Amino acid sequence: MIRRYGLFYLVVLLGCAAAVRDGVDQWVADTDLPPVLVETSVEMRDRHGELLRVFPVENGRLRLGLDLNHVDPDFLEMLIAYEDKRFYQHRGVDARAALRAAWQALRAGRIVSGGSTLTMQVARLLENSGTGRWHGKLRQVRVALALERQLTKDQILELYLAHAPYGGPIEGLRAASLAWFGKEPGRLTQAQSALLVALPQSPENRRPDRYPEVAQKARARVLARVGAPAPSEYAPLPDRLRAFPRLAPHLTDRLYHDGPMRPLHLLTLDADLQQKVEALLQNAVRGQPRGISAAMVVVEHSTGAVRASAGSSDYSSENGTLGFVDMTRAIRSPGSTLKPFVYGIAIDQGLVRPNTLITDAPVDIGGYAPSNFDGRYRGELTVRAALQLSLNIPPVLLTSEIGPARLMARLRDAGIAPQLPGGAPGLAVALGGVGVTLNDLVQLYAGLANGGSAPRLFWRASAEVQKPATFLSPGAAWQVADILADIPPPLGVGAGFGRIAYKTGTSYGHRDAWAIGFDGVHVVGVWLGRPDGTPVPGAFGGDLAAPLVFEAFGRLTSSPVALSPHPKGIVALSTASLPKPLQRFRGRSHVLQPSEDAPKVLFPPHGATLQANGYGVPLKIAKGKLPLTILINGAPVHTDLHQREVFLDLNDPGFSQIAIVDANGKSTRTNISLR
Repeated sequence: MIRRYGLFYLVVLLGCAAAVRDGVDQWVADTDLPPVLVETSVEMRDRHGELLRVFPVENGRLRLGLDLNHVDPDFLEMLIAYEDKRFYQHRGVDARAALRAAWQALRAGRIVSGGSTLTMQVARLLENSGTGRWHGKLRQVRVALALERQLTKDQILELYLAHAPYGGPIEGLRAASLAWFGKEPGRLTQAQSALLVALPQSPENRRPDRYPEVAQKARARVLARVGAPAPSEYAPLPDRLRAFPRLAPHLTDRLYHDGPMRPLHLLTLDADLQQKVEALLQNAVRGQPRGISAAMVVVEHSTGAVRASAGSSDYSSENGTLGFVDMTRAIRSPGSTLKPFVYGIAIDQGLVRPNTLITDAPVDIGGYAPSNFDGRYRGELTVRAALQLSLNIPPVLLTSEIGPARLMARLRDAGIAPQLPGGAPGLAVALGGVGVTLNDLVQLYAGLANGGSAPRLFWRASAEVQKPATFLSPGAAWQVADILADIPPPLGVGAGFGRIAYKTGTSYGHRDAWAIGFDGVHVVGVWLGRPDGTPVPGAFGGDLAAPLVFEAFGRLTSSPVALSPHPKGIVALSTASLPKPLQRFRGRSHVLQPSEDAPKVLFPPHGATLQANGYGVPLKIAKGKLPLTILINGAPVHTDLHQREVFLDLNDPGFSQIAIVDANGKSTRTNISLR
């Protein structure tokens, strides 16, 4: 009987087994897999590959992209030996390990060891599911079997190393290696690898910064399992979770939103310099009135590559700073920082040279009557001195001759986009009556430093370097740079900075303080003020912003690089050696003539020749409102004179110009010679 039906039962049994196999196969094939594409944090790196910033994925988690080829092979061997010895042999479920875990649990009455494979752990991590209930385990088995059919072992291993939790918001081996040890996973020691193998099983309870004894025991178990030396031979456990850098937050925010799908952004910035610049700005606003912020841009002027960009002194809104506003891109009034370009264009057009004489006296040009910042006038002086003193009248006279529209066109030729408050440009453009950004000003000064050709600023390392925009001749650019380089450093700045060409500016109402400087390689631009545009009484570019420019150069190199040598054909000529038309700028007749109540020189008369006697020259003045200001050859010798007779310290033979300006700004002058 048994013989007669034995074959039948065998066939039925085999059929049932085949049916079960086919059913399981179909069950696995019908598995609805979770997404296996790993969303990783977007990385911003500097030109040397140093990390600038990491943008988190969902729920604030930090998960960096990973390539198995960049992981220490010893770590991978340790992981597999500890977690899943037969990883490369099973098809997602290790039956031997599962039976062993079940037997141990039955004998001990509790779970002694887990039977989950790495593939099953990947299934759990992908679905963010628990591990305790049987239906959860069954789901992990099903997904693991399905994953093994569609992915290679290396792909499954990469998924595990991308999603494994390592404490706090850290996910994945690469983020963990950087956060716990400050290094990439290709350079881990054996002890470091052991800790990172142990952490994912209980990432919060084994955190070495919170539970060092638990972490040490977990690390020791991993090392013992793989037959490594005792853990006492290794360095101590890490005592903190390193914060990822958040350098250049305004710039990286903008670039991230321009390309959020790019996993890696390589920038032109220098992480070390960026960190120094941000610290410098934070220190600069410390102790300043509430709401004061600062911004800085550092550029390599031969190419336009931005090496540092800080949009505020503090990337927050604490203390009313509105630190989230990027002040490198905010449109503001540039104050006196545009004056060098007025002089450069005037030199280009053959109107003046550095030693051309120009008049600083009250003017009225079609109802526009500007005055100097300090309310005083210097009479006749050289273009070089007028720019170094940042006087207002001379650049207005030159702009009147050049034409405001032509000045604006030249600025646009440099690749910037100046904004007018409304209508056609007027003479006020020369004194900052136009809107520009800090980036614009840095690009303009990069052109000045680069022989009159402004490079377009760029931040991405992959950006194609554009041809510089020429807006000044090399000769004019060099002459202006030479004038700026002879401006004395700000008060409090010591020696050793070399020759830095720089200019400061203060906008109307003390709303913006500026300073832009350059050496032979870099341009540094600084802005200080309140982002909401409210005034900062007493704020001057020379006092606040200029020292920051010099401090920034001190952090760039040990000493600034020398400025470019003068172009061929450029010869420095004294006023007397210049061609007659260039000895004195005449332009259009805008200088006010003396009125009835203007000061009048009674002695010495204009054109007089006097004998030097060692006692000086007596000066007698009629009319004019007291107090008076007296200038000799453009230099003030009395600034608050409350009398109409005074002896002037003139004893050396030669010509001298004496200018008198009263309290209403009305002036007169007389020229004498001593023999």
